[in-house]
Amino acid sequence: MTIRHIPPFARARGLGAAGHGTGHWWAQRVSAAGLVPLVLWFALALAGGAAADHAKLVAWLAAPLNSGRMILLLMAGFHHAALGLQVLAEDYIHSGARFVAVAAIQLACFAGAVFGIASVLRVALMP
Repeated sequence: MTIRHIPPFARARGLGAAGHGTGHWWAQRVSAAGLVPLVLWFALALAGGAAADHAKLVAWLAAPLNSGRMILLLMAGFHHAALGLQVLAEDYIHSGARFVAVAAIQLACFAGAVFGIASVLRVALMP
């Protein structure tokens, strides 16, 4: 009878991350890259007086290009926030409350995105 030597890396295989770490990392980088031009566009629009008063803001947001970009900004921003906050919860919460915290983060970010998009559509589609 021979004793077979099993290398340490073979014993550790499958015990690491759940396999979603790389996808999560890429999703956060892609959302950050998408946010750069959208945030610059929004900052320049605000600096140009798009929100000088309520009437100007409504007229600016009623333009299809502006409302579409605003919806993209909301979607990318809340998605990026959810990814980042999830990483914080997973890294710093070491109890059973981790699942509750991640679920609350996901729900809050989803609700924020839905509320923001509905608000943009309401203003953009007002008569």
